[in-house]
Amino acid sequence: MLRLRWAIVAVCAALAGASAMTISLPAGRAQVAPGGTISEIRIEGAERVEPETIKSYMTVQPGDPYDPERIDRTLKALFDTGLFADVRLSREGNALIVKVVENPVINRVVFEGNHKLSDSTLSQEVRAKPRQVFTRTKAQADVRRILELYRRSGRFAATVDPKIIRLPQNRVDLVFEINEGSVTEVRSINFVGNYHFSASKLRGIIQTKESRWWRFLSTDDNYDPDRVTYDRELLRKFYLSQGYADFRVVSAVAELTPAQDGFLITFTIDEGTRYRFGKIAIESEFKDVSHAELRAAVPAIEGDWYNADLVEKAISNITDTLGNHGYAFVTITPHITRDAAHHKIDVSFSIKEGPHVFVERIDISGNVRTLDRVIRREFRLVEGDAFNSTRLQRSEQRVKNLGFFKKVDVTNKPGSAPDKTVLDVRVEEQSTGEFSVGVGYSTAEGPLANIGVRERNLLGTGNDLRINTLVAFLTQQADLSFTEPYFLDRNLAAGFDLFAMNNDFQSFAQYNQFSYGGVLRVGYQITEDLRQTLRYTLRSDDINHILSTASPYILGDQGQRWTSAVGQTLLFDRRDNRLQPTSGYFASLSNDLAGVGFNTRYIRSVVKAGYYYPVYADWILSLTGEGGNITGLGQRVRLEDRFFVGGDNLRGFQIGGVGPHDRTTDDSLGANNYYTGTLNLDYPLGLPEELGVRGHTFVDFGSAWRVDLKQIPGHPIGDSAAIRISPGFGIAWKSPLGPINIDLAYAVKKEPFDHRQTIWVSFGTRF
Repeated sequence: MLRLRWAIVAVCAALAGASAMTISLPAGRAQVAPGGTISEIRIEGAERVEPETIKSYMTVQPGDPYDPERIDRTLKALFDTGLFADVRLSREGNALIVKVVENPVINRVVFEGNHKLSDSTLSQEVRAKPRQVFTRTKAQADVRRILELYRRSGRFAATVDPKIIRLPQNRVDLVFEINEGSVTEVRSINFVGNYHFSASKLRGIIQTKESRWWRFLSTDDNYDPDRVTYDRELLRKFYLSQGYADFRVVSAVAELTPAQDGFLITFTIDEGTRYRFGKIAIESEFKDVSHAELRAAVPAIEGDWYNADLVEKAISNITDTLGNHGYAFVTITPHITRDAAHHKIDVSFSIKEGPHVFVERIDISGNVRTLDRVIRREFRLVEGDAFNSTRLQRSEQRVKNLGFFKKVDVTNKPGSAPDKTVLDVRVEEQSTGEFSVGVGYSTAEGPLANIGVRERNLLGTGNDLRINTLVAFLTQQADLSFTEPYFLDRNLAAGFDLFAMNNDFQSFAQYNQFSYGGVLRVGYQITEDLRQTLRYTLRSDDINHILSTASPYILGDQGQRWTSAVGQTLLFDRRDNRLQPTSGYFASLSNDLAGVGFNTRYIRSVVKAGYYYPVYADWILSLTGEGGNITGLGQRVRLEDRFFVGGDNLRGFQIGGVGPHDRTTDDSLGANNYYTGTLNLDYPLGLPEELGVRGHTFVDFGSAWRVDLKQIPGHPIGDSAAIRISPGFGIAWKSPLGPINIDLAYAVKKEPFDHRQTIWVSFGTRF
């Protein structure tokens, strides 16, 4: 700070010295003897500022007595204008002489030594601008702003030295010499007072992370005081969800290392007592809604560990329950009573009719690119609706889920009348375009590379456009997809897919398949959890490059065929997260009918289901399965339409390794029926959570059987509906360059004609 202070002081001395000089502090003296009356005021030294303007700032005028106090106030008033580097007041007879040295005018503002922050970024932050009056106060303030910018980017060792270069006509160039320094990383994060949870566990809860080599694509290991403040709240929420209702963060101290290249962060916490749920009571004014129905909406169970999240969930559930009965104006207040002696917390939900407030209007700001209607259609409230805080929260979450905005803030403020409210929606847009280049290896496809382009908010309309290409040793594919999430301004997600792909199946069936076509689809929500999608598919499949040693059953399907099919999928989904579920369940039914034109005719049905249960902390047990049938309508089912089981849907076996085979050529023929299932336990490996490495132990099971082919002499078909079982284990790493999965499985129950495969590897990159 001393160095910075002298550097700032150095700025003003250049007015009296050479081209790049330090600046002395202004003297500012009033040498006026008391007594007598001011006969005139003479201004000396003014160049840009008019003398009359200077006189207007003064607190004395001709005819006033020579009062030392008023003269001092005049001196301060002139300095406060910021126009002068020095002001001196003196007396000649009865004349008051005002000698001023004007502050220079800034010719330009220059930044030197900045590499991480651009000139435009710094120019927007500093207040000193060309053609403005230079003052050392402005320079000091700008130094603080620049340093704050560098602190936000994790560079606490940055220094800024302001200097001026004197030019003719009392002009100066203001130069900020910047030493950015290195990123100030978080060397270690320590906890004091944690007895029930390890420091490693708590480090996984907070957002700030310790510096490690694998975090080169993240900034979470850079020190940020705002992030540390957020970490305090994350710790509080975690402990409250685990029953520690008295938890508090005593302090969060960040100490800079002597070399100023890292921070040591210490959280001192007081865990307090762990509580269980005591009595859970409901006091409701709505007599026509049964107590049992309201109690069923409360997920908390007496005797379980107290969880503040369940209390909030109960408020949301009760609001929805009463809303279904037509009560839009509800106030729910949870009353918490601690029983310290028995370590229990009694919760009583007081349910009363709230004030009748209606939504007057919805104001949206910050959406420069995204159209208003894209945001409005995600709201569960519209103008004129009864205000409901639960629906407001759900609306805010739906807007966030769009992924178009960096920040979404939805608040309500008073309207034009006591019974009206205005919803204020403020958003900050972010980039919605994606460009991906990938390389990798897959057991199913061999070495691969892909390029993809996607715009999730096309022209601000919310439409999703995606183009993707994949080139692999065994597969080449290109596809174009477009989705309009609110087709015809209705809650219909309509779109189309165009695709072309070439697959090399020589390894297990000695043929290639080239397919191209398109899909028209439309989907809609029946309820919050139930969704249906309708589709029409038109595709061409060409079985080619069949080896001379291939099965005659495959040779019989050689050539090109067109398929025209209509289908639907009904999905009931109660998972907490569709991509990485930790609890909940889902079930789906898909049906396709081919034969709407062209010669291929069949009906196909596939059922899928899954259940996820957190057995302990981050240990997730899941049971998933699927099964299907395809039946030809007046004809046999063709090779390209049958089910192939093995590989990623039944580990321990090759792709197509389970199901009907030509026992002579050992080629996989596909099946008309199949089912697969997986019992999986996903768990942490004790490594840092942000590293993204987890383990899993599984048991895969399934079967594929029946194929409507006439037996050819000399080519018996191996077919069995017997169950296959293959236990195994594996690791999954969400690496900075993409997902890596390695699974080892051993088939303990198989048929003689099945093809096994112990190791299954999947590696893909995105950068």
